[in-house]
Amino acid sequence: MNVTFLSSINDIDQQQWNSLIDCDYPFITHQFLALLESSGSANEASGWIPFHLTLRDESNALLAIMPLYIKTHSWGEYVFDWSWAEAYQQHNLNYYPKFVSSIPFTPATGPRICIKPGLDSTTILSVIINAIKHKANDLDISGWHLLFPEQQLSDQLAEMGLPQRHATQFHWFNRNYQNFEHFLLQLTSRKRKNISKERQHILDQNISHNILLGDEITRDDWELFYHFYHMTYLKRSGRAGYLTKSFFSDLSCHMPANVILVIANKSERPIAAALYFRSSDTLFGRYWGCLEEYQFLHFESCYYQGIELCIRLGLHKFDAGAQGEHKIQRGFEPIATWSNHWLQHPGFDSAVKAFIAEEATHIRQYITSCKAHLPFKKNQ
Repeated sequence: MNVTFLSSINDIDQQQWNSLIDCDYPFITHQFLALLESSGSANEASGWIPFHLTLRDESNALLAIMPLYIKTHSWGEYVFDWSWAEAYQQHNLNYYPKFVSSIPFTPATGPRICIKPGLDSTTILSVIINAIKHKANDLDISGWHLLFPEQQLSDQLAEMGLPQRHATQFHWFNRNYQNFEHFLLQLTSRKRKNISKERQHILDQNISHNILLGDEITRDDWELFYHFYHMTYLKRSGRAGYLTKSFFSDLSCHMPANVILVIANKSERPIAAALYFRSSDTLFGRYWGCLEEYQFLHFESCYYQGIELCIRLGLHKFDAGAQGEHKIQRGFEPIATWSNHWLQHPGFDSAVKAFIAEEATHIRQYITSCKAHLPFKKNQ
């Protein structure tokens, strides 16, 4: 078997890459990864240098694929390792560059290593791990970090010596709700009234929402959304957003079935927007921006509109992004996420393993605590 590292996703045919993806998770598709590169969102200048991995047999048949980047920082990953980088620096060692297998700027659990059906996954993973370690040594890469994999892959990698790090997100689950009111009826009276008051406050401010599916989104709509997104990043962090204007403007051409844009209007004047992606069973809340702040506008645009979309489209789950304890009282439930890590330096690799083991205990306790504060009636 032969491992090859690609300096661009376009070094492999789109159909070939996609042929190994056995689900409709949108972010690992050739189209999405190519758009990140062509738009200048994931490239050397942004600190996301494409280095995607392919595995082929002796006849050149494709056996496995994995998105991979050489990272020169830790921005846009949502699995926080800044303290690890600082520890390296304190010992006069270089933490960067590092290998990262993830979807840039996308903390959404999904496939990370896609293997041709019928093959022994342990054998394939062993070949990939060895290739990564040898290449890391050749290029003086500090380690490899695989972020937001599905649990089965994460568990398997943990058994193969790449410790599993736990984290928490908050997702909403559609339990065959007929409409938003049906969902509210499952909540305690106080929480139900709070949500109703928040939504009514939006209406009282004369704010409405317009939902655009896929190819209904015009280039002017994308220009508007990018302006909101860009200005929000500048206001909150003093820096531009991770994604470029061309990334958004080309989405309708490359992935029309996967994108939904929700535009908030005040007296018919656009003031904010939220961008969602979708698969056949999951809604992903991804990006947001606004020009003016209004009470509960973010909750309505990014959470309640998403819940209504899930119900309307018959989607099972709403992944609204990283973090956010405030989601609990709005019906989002704590779930575990995973990552796996290997560091080339033996001492730091051992230290990280110990840290991850201790951290996992706290994460499990945190999830249990969060579940105790869910707003559902006791019989739900």
